[in-house]
Amino acid sequence: MRRSTVLSGFLVICVLALSAVPAAARQGVDPRPPNGTGQTPAFPGQTDAPVQALGVAFDQVTLAQGLQNPWSVAFLPSGKLLITERPGRLRVLAADGTLSVAAIGLPEVDARGQGGLLDVVLDPQFSRNQLIYWSYAEPRGNGVNNTAVARGKFVDAAVPSLEDVQVIYHQTPTLASTLHFGSRLVFGRDGTLFITQGDRSIPEGRMQAQKMDGLLGKVVRLKTDGTVPADNPFVGKDGVRPEIWSLGHRNIQAATLHPETGELWEVEHGTRGGDELNVARKGKDYGWPTIAYGIEYRGGLITGGIQQQAGMEQPAYYWDPVIGPSGMTFYTGSAFPQWKGSLFIGGHATNDLVRLSVKGDRVVGEERLLTEGKERIRDVRQGPDGALYVLTDGPAARLFKLVPRR
Repeated sequence: MRRSTVLSGFLVICVLALSAVPAAARQGVDPRPPNGTGQTPAFPGQTDAPVQALGVAFDQVTLAQGLQNPWSVAFLPSGKLLITERPGRLRVLAADGTLSVAAIGLPEVDARGQGGLLDVVLDPQFSRNQLIYWSYAEPRGNGVNNTAVARGKFVDAAVPSLEDVQVIYHQTPTLASTLHFGSRLVFGRDGTLFITQGDRSIPEGRMQAQKMDGLLGKVVRLKTDGTVPADNPFVGKDGVRPEIWSLGHRNIQAATLHPETGELWEVEHGTRGGDELNVARKGKDYGWPTIAYGIEYRGGLITGGIQQQAGMEQPAYYWDPVIGPSGMTFYTGSAFPQWKGSLFIGGHATNDLVRLSVKGDRVVGEERLLTEGKERIRDVRQGPDGALYVLTDGPAARLFKLVPRR
């Protein structure tokens, strides 16, 4: 068992306009210099929140090793776990640590670049219908592809399988890109399904994030059979896709429901110095690529180099420099009382686990955990046992959980 390094102490410092301050003067959790120099946050605390180290002691328990670029984990009522691997494999992890062969019956995936088999979730009525849903990069021939979502009945056998598979969602337009597929699947309290997506990275896709006749750079909301809920914000509007819930997103690989409000919170890969935490609200425009914090990864300003514009939402929080967010969950368990209410996010770029203290829809403190590790974090989930489950990324990745130190 590998023991974690935990931080101690508590520091609260209120600093305005942090992104315009030299690195030596920064007081937040990340000492690296900002990428978006000269930029001013829209409100105090929008970035570089004060350090809030709670000093919680925990141990790591490894559950599975040797996973090939896993992307998501889901918990079955039986105590087993589902794990997706990007090359296109859905595996079952038994309580004794046995890892199944790949389930049969999944559609073909395009596993180039950032593509492949992505998120997996259980239907809210899984105990009755055994349905699971998964997102993936869908090949459409001649090198073009898109994000897609399918569902099927999960059969837990010696060789697990999926029956009655239906593709319930195809992102449009299809493009020739291997980047920015998104994508997380989150069921709302009303049983509708949120699908987070990306802009496909290339210029044609980037501009689609503001176009209402396409689905790139959008959060969409569907019924479980793929049809559109009547109360979606743009239903009945000419030239607008009715699936759209919110727009102006870059690449959302982390999303979860707020445990009290039921609202969809998401964290998206932003620019170099502009990863964003947003509350994805009905019909709202989150600005990409018109406004953004940070700079292009190749250098230079984003579009017009502006960070604020009327009619476009500001992020609740942003990271400059970036963390490369993937996977997130609000902690509501009893195993770690001090963490209750905290928002945990995987640092896919920084190889750490980010813990945020949240008040309302504002971040009031930040802590970095697992900082001694060299593993990229792909997914973070709270388990039924109250432990925090962490899925790493790479050709020989692992799943482990954080448990209270005895």
